[in-house]
Amino acid sequence: MDIIDEITRTHREVRDTGEIKVVQLVRHYDTDVTDLWDACTSAERIGRWLTPVTGDLRLGGHFQLQGNAGGEILACDPPSLLRVSWAMGEGPASHVEVRLAADGDRTRLELRHEASVPPEFWEQFGPGAVGVGWDLALLGLALHLTGGEKVDEAHFHETGEGREYIIRSSRYWGEAFKASGAPDDLVAATTAATTAFYAPTAE
Repeated sequence: MDIIDEITRTHREVRDTGEIKVVQLVRHYDTDVTDLWDACTSAERIGRWLTPVTGDLRLGGHFQLQGNAGGEILACDPPSLLRVSWAMGEGPASHVEVRLAADGDRTRLELRHEASVPPEFWEQFGPGAVGVGWDLALLGLALHLTGGEKVDEAHFHETGEGREYIIRSSRYWGEAFKASGAPDDLVAATTAATTAFYAPTAE
């Protein structure tokens, strides 16, 4: 797999409805909808491409991703719809929705993350704050589905291809931010801040 090429396989959109901000990612995977649903909902498989998950993985149950977000399973309609609340620690909950649909011999995945974002945070990092994280997650899913090894998240940004992947992801989220109506100066500033957060330079 060409990891750098993977960044071009996702379509990104940003919607700003005032208090609620939405980032959306759409891409296709070369597997059937049943397999992709299992990869996204099985605790054993989630741990192989994202991070270990614990909890009651059924409608109304609560989950916790190791070192990441936790929440409640709000909707579950196999193999097409999963909606969960999403909160880091004691922070306010946002919502993540995943929709799957068969498309020939591939499966279309649409992921929406809706959140109430403090204005000062949005103006500092923009959509890339969560968008780059989701790009990295979808890369992990692609590697899992093709039998590849999970990237070392702690050091991925230190590798040449890892750093390039993050830089391009941040840039693409900047382009999506601009397409949503954000001014050029804000796009430039948030893209730079997001890149520096996910791929800091060595001191």
